[in-house]
Amino acid sequence: EREIKYGDEIKGEKDPDSFYIVDLPGFGFAKVPQQQRQEWSDFFKDYVANRKNLKILFHLVDARHGPIDEDSRIMKQVGETLPKNVKYVVVLTKADKNVKGPSTKNSGKVARGTLESVRETMKANGVGNAPVLLSSAETKLGRDDLWRYLRLAAEARVDVK
Repeated sequence: EREIKYGDEIKGEKDPDSFYIVDLPGFGFAKVPQQQRQEWSDFFKDYVANRKNLKILFHLVDARHGPIDEDSRIMKQVGETLPKNVKYVVVLTKADKNVKGPSTKNSGKVARGTLESVRETMKANGVGNAPVLLSSAETKLGRDDLWRYLRLAAEARVDVK
């Protein structure tokens, strides 16, 4: 067993129904030097533009704060480089943190101003038609929606040589 990284060659047959979930660096709040941030940005741009079997890109945005400058830059890169056959979905995380005592009956909501800010930022960066999902790890809000997108991506066959 070993960690598999982008560019690694994997031997053997791939299961026809398998898929990978890849977590790219979250640079919004990372305390790293500007050079490291630029390397991540370059990697992201290359990965999104050239990854032949990429089917869906989930962009996680903290619902408590709305989009920060880094989210706007990511949206702009996605708008400029994401192939048309790849689905882009914005996921507002921690939706349960905007209400007191979240429960299964009161699973969370996002402030109207935050949602408007997300939509405005998306439109300004060329990704205005992308779906926006609300999610909460604690209350499981949005879990079924995320699984639906993952299933569609997993079922989309592509033969990459």
